[in-house]
Amino acid sequence: MVGTAVQSARRDIMRRFGALVVPVISLAALVWVLFLARGTTAQPAVRDPGEFAVTLLDGVTFAGLLFVVASGFTLIFGLMRTVNMAHGSLFLLAGFTAIALQQKMVGKTTNIAPEDVTLMSWIVPLIVAAALAALLGVLLQQVFLRWNQGQELRQALITIAISVVLADQMLRQFGGLAKTMVWPGAVSHFIEIFGQRYATSRLFMLAVAVVVGVALWLWLTKTRMGMVIRAGVDDEPMVRALGINVTLIFAVTFFVGAFLAGVGGVMGASFAGAATGSDGAWLLNSLVVVIIGGLGSIKGAVAGSLLYGLVSAFAPVYLPTQYTFYAVIFSFVLLALVLAVRPYGLFGRPA
Repeated sequence: MVGTAVQSARRDIMRRFGALVVPVISLAALVWVLFLARGTTAQPAVRDPGEFAVTLLDGVTFAGLLFVVASGFTLIFGLMRTVNMAHGSLFLLAGFTAIALQQKMVGKTTNIAPEDVTLMSWIVPLIVAAALAALLGVLLQQVFLRWNQGQELRQALITIAISVVLADQMLRQFGGLAKTMVWPGAVSHFIEIFGQRYATSRLFMLAVAVVVGVALWLWLTKTRMGMVIRAGVDDEPMVRALGINVTLIFAVTFFVGAFLAGVGGVMGASFAGAATGSDGAWLLNSLVVVIIGGLGSIKGAVAGSLLYGLVSAFAPVYLPTQYTFYAVIFSFVLLALVLAVRPYGLFGRPA
């Protein structure tokens, strides 16, 4: 009893300490970016608002891409409690597939310019590639994961093995060179922000993410299927006792999650290209976002994506030039700070 009380007191002290440290660090970072920023590649925001605005938009638009990928992961891992370590492979497969389809529709394999790409020759490959990822995801869930529900370690090992197989097959089919999905000419322009040029394709990417987020929120909170999904996660035996086919509901959920991974893969291939090995990086991105935001929370996925995206954008620009190679560490510093204050993430709750 005494040991339990001591541990509880320690946890309470750590939470209070974390709750104090996080605002102090956030305020210090804000003051640095706005007024100081000495020895950095950018001027303080009050002196160079254009660089600040562009960096802010870079963070927000990148957060939109992160959200699309991580929202699929939070459905599968966070909501269904199914460990799918092949999520990044579905992302990369959709990217490569969409690139191949776009090349066929345009009639060129090299030197494709935005003027060669119509909205249809971007949207059709996106839908086809995302549908392929979704079908493969459902097949994976029904054949390998459905029988291991609740056995996280076994699911992780199975899906890691599948991701290795998929990586080898993608290397054989698409080669080892990086490929790029070209944005349609209709969204490939530049606007001026405080004297800085900014690509409208990134704003288009953010708009797609907003549409995905709204649709996902409406589906989960305003439809009967969404309510059944949430109820099935909390108390599957009771939902089954009501005569609801939980197996079918979970298959649909996995389909949607894998479809979102595919959509993210096509957007990612347009944003930064598709390359062998990038599946692991995007799986890690999804994990970080979901852990920061909280398992099974769409609001958490939004918050986690925004925080992660902003830190990723601001750290390399506003760190002193001799320390910019430490920028990647700040993403994990963010993760540690959030978990110190909110052990289940910003909007998470115990499983």
